[in-house]
Amino acid sequence: MLSVQGLVAGYGRVKVLHGISLEVSEGQLVTLIGSNGAGKTTTLRALSGMIRPEAGRITLAGADITGLPSFQICRRGLAHSPEGRRVFANLPVADNLLLGAFTRLTGARPKGDVLRDRERMYELFPRLAERRAQYAGTLSGGEQQMLAMARALMLNPQVLLLDEPSMGLAPKLVEEVFSIIARLKREKVTMLLVEQFAAAALDVADFGYVMENGRLSVSGPAASLKTDPAVRAAYLGAAH
Repeated sequence: MLSVQGLVAGYGRVKVLHGISLEVSEGQLVTLIGSNGAGKTTTLRALSGMIRPEAGRITLAGADITGLPSFQICRRGLAHSPEGRRVFANLPVADNLLLGAFTRLTGARPKGDVLRDRERMYELFPRLAERRAQYAGTLSGGEQQMLAMARALMLNPQVLLLDEPSMGLAPKLVEEVFSIIARLKREKVTMLLVEQFAAAALDVADFGYVMENGRLSVSGPAASLKTDPAVRAAYLGAAH
């Protein structure tokens, strides 16, 4: 569904990604783990068009999306729930969700039943249902993270990119977010997850990649990575 070959990207003269290649099959949850500054967020930004790749090829459902602007990539069916949430603070929850379906409402993607899908988001994220009329900027960090995920899902995406969904959340909320991710996996939503909590990410993922200094150093089934001595020592800690 999503294929990346030889991706090189960065910011101006600073190269961050040095020829990475990865695959996300339809219905699969793939995680990208690594230390801070390894290039994980830059990878998702390059995939969604927030920065332009310098080299390499990105395909979505067989179509080349390399170098396209974000709005065109979104129309092709790639949704990005970004690091830091970036909700529309001055709009209520309900309108934030409708904006996630903007390309459907304008005819750039199949419309379907947008209002029904919004109700489904309320069922998936009950906290949002309770706060549907509340301005997004007044939500807690955990509620904003749920809103960012739900807004991305309103695209009815072919692939969902999740960037650090647990960042800054209390442990109880981290568990809640990962239970939602696990449910999406059961529903066969295709996802690429970047996550600081490597153990939690590998627990829920089908396949994983380890990134170091802008390169992929190790990859394999998530269950295998959890028992890999090098991965355990560097990212999972003695408790795992």
